[in-house]
Amino acid sequence: MSNKIYIHIKIVVALAAALSLMCCDGGGSSSRVVYGNDRVEEILQRLDQELARRDSYVAARNARIDSLRSVRDTVGAHEALSITMDIAELYRGFLTDSALIECSRGEAMAHALGEDESEFVMRLARIEQMPLAGFTHDAVVEYQSLNLDTMKSSCKIKALEAGRQMYSYIAAQYPAFPNEQQRWNAVATDLQGELAEMLDADSPEMLLNAGEWELMRGNYSRAKAILGEVLERVDVNSNMAARNGDVEESMYYLALSAIADVRSATREVTSLQQLGIALYAKDDVGRADYYLQEALASAVECHAAMRMLQTSEAIPVISAAGRDASRRNRIRLYCALGLMALLAVGLLILIVRLRYEMQRQHVLRENLENANHAKEVYMSEFIYLCSVYMNKLNRFCEIASRKISTGATDELYRLTKSGRFAEEESRDFYDTFDKAFLHIHPDFVAQVNSLLREDSRIDPGADGGLNTDLRILAFVRLGVSDSVKIAQALNYSVNTIYSYRNRLRNRALNRDSFDDDIMNIG
Repeated sequence: MSNKIYIHIKIVVALAAALSLMCCDGGGSSSRVVYGNDRVEEILQRLDQELARRDSYVAARNARIDSLRSVRDTVGAHEALSITMDIAELYRGFLTDSALIECSRGEAMAHALGEDESEFVMRLARIEQMPLAGFTHDAVVEYQSLNLDTMKSSCKIKALEAGRQMYSYIAAQYPAFPNEQQRWNAVATDLQGELAEMLDADSPEMLLNAGEWELMRGNYSRAKAILGEVLERVDVNSNMAARNGDVEESMYYLALSAIADVRSATREVTSLQQLGIALYAKDDVGRADYYLQEALASAVECHAAMRMLQTSEAIPVISAAGRDASRRNRIRLYCALGLMALLAVGLLILIVRLRYEMQRQHVLRENLENANHAKEVYMSEFIYLCSVYMNKLNRFCEIASRKISTGATDELYRLTKSGRFAEEESRDFYDTFDKAFLHIHPDFVAQVNSLLREDSRIDPGADGGLNTDLRILAFVRLGVSDSVKIAQALNYSVNTIYSYRNRLRNRALNRDSFDDDIMNIG
């Protein structure tokens, strides 16, 4: 990892931490939101994409380490020491126990070669990372054994930097014990202040340490101003400089830091862990749980016991909240499924009703078509009957005229007196009427018999036509209920028709409603 990238990561983490503290403690102004939800969501989506590619970044870093280790076995002692220092740096934040082993190896190689400064650098790197692996007491004892007052300036700067980082690691182990955490942070703060005084004035490193020092002392506004200046000096997205601190802005910077960690395959991370906790506070439980799980996995892969402990303390709470959210989502899902089921049932009922209505409409159309057809049959039979009677009337007039002209009036009188002509015409009328009516109501006889007592049912005869009883009832079914009109149509006397109708009522199952029952046939 280049020094510039490393400075960038530290700046982003420190600035994000400052903003988070300001929000929690009420420092600074929050009257205006600089980065809205869309900006935060966009950077979180970028982080999700980078986390999906994390394995490829880890593989690339492993490949670099393997390449350097293969080369180290083929070169001389001094070059092998340089490669060992590079390998130790690559293992730093990537695999803690391997980093400690390589630092010890580099320390031994430098001692054997008499390179005191390299030996000192490797020793400081090992001491700085020992708390991550759980060797807190040993790290403190060994660091305190260093005589900082007698060191030359360059070595003392490195020692102060390592000590500040080491004591910060130790302080982070006591989130549940504020007094203990404050005690170790005080030591780290003192070393940070001393370090800032020794660095070149106005250098990015000096500004960075000065900003972090102000941050650790609680001077948030001053820390933000200094760190914002550092961002502009290193020319890393100068528009990232903070203007107003709020939780969303802190999340934005933490996400940037996490992205840098993922791309550099850094496993010993705090930004992803802090981002998960911040998201949990914003009720984004799903993402918070995902980021904390990723942070824990990274800490496990890094063999950083301290980070594993820190992350694992937050996971149960967020996991429980995640389970609650999942349970609520399941309840909502069940409610939605229930509603969909009700809608499906309603739709099914609607389809059945619609199908029933379609079938009913179909039946009505068929009935209408049949009724129209019946009307056509009635009309055609009526026209035919009228034409027959007109022809027969014309023939009778011709016969009468011929009889009168020849003086055969007596013969004409006998013809009309006998009634034979009227009987023949009545038979033709009955035959035509019966055929037309039975064509429209083919089961008329059976339905009439269903209205009569069993011992009084009507047998129409073998010719398939209607007898007088059925013919009278046919006229009633056609709406001709006046006995006078029926008598005129059938060429009977009114009394005869009255007698027939009264006898039929007496044979009915229900005498009072017999006429209405006849009307309802069909």
